Amino acid sequence: MLKKVLLVMGGIIGLFGFPQQVGATEIMDTITSALDSGAGENAETVQLFLLLTLLSFGTAFLVLTTAFTRIIVVLSFTRSSLGTQQNPPNIVIMGLAIFLTFFVMRPVTDEIMEDAINPYLNEEITTEVAIERAEGPLKEFMAAQTREKDIQLFLDISGEEKPENLENLSMTVLTPAFAISELRTAFSIGFLIFIPFLVIDMVVASILMSMGMFMLSPVMISLPFKLLLFVLVDGWYLVVESLVSGFQ
Repeated sequence: MLKKVLLVMGGIIGLFGFPQQVGATEIMDTITSALDSGAGENAETVQLFLLLTLLSFGTAFLVLTTAFTRIIVVLSFTRSSLGTQQNPPNIVIMGLAIFLTFFVMRPVTDEIMEDAINPYLNEEITTEVAIERAEGPLKEFMAAQTREKDIQLFLDISGEEKPENLENLSMTVLTPAFAISELRTAFSIGFLIFIPFLVIDMVVASILMSMGMFMLSPVMISLPFKLLLFVLVDGWYLVVESLVSGFQ
């Protein structure tokens, strides 16, 4: 079982993070030879070492190929616009972003599990077929959220020609294009979130200046009003609703 997990993760990393001349097949061959070279306790040690190594790389690829990037950036902008410093705490923001990512990506993961992972674990298909099947739903999700302008940018930089269909688009092009598209969308949402709170800060600062209270911090006075506005409009509901609906 551990060997199968290592092969799948190695194949995914080979598809996502390496140049086309170093593909998933070469990565999986290297892992297989490393696993087969050990014996007894040494083999188990090699497997655990490879698993930890792949997990350290896999986290970055999972972050950049899912809805996590947009969600965590928007939630961070929301906290910054409120001016509440560390409230909600980082652990709450991170936890909410992770579970919202699971919710958004559930249709994709269900399809990957049904078409790729489960047949592979049941030894019905090979590793190469499993990775190919898993790549399709993920590409479809990423392409739906990526601007054609961003895809064309990386196609021009890499010198590749635009493929006729999505299935032929390499992950080395789609992944960075998807990432910058998500950042652009997240910053656009963050700008819209900042506007009403900026207006409150400006109004409070103007009132304090007109009253001659120069020594009183406008941020300290405006914070309760921003919190009141956010609660009255049910801010967290609106933010989460806009995030989730944006992926559908």
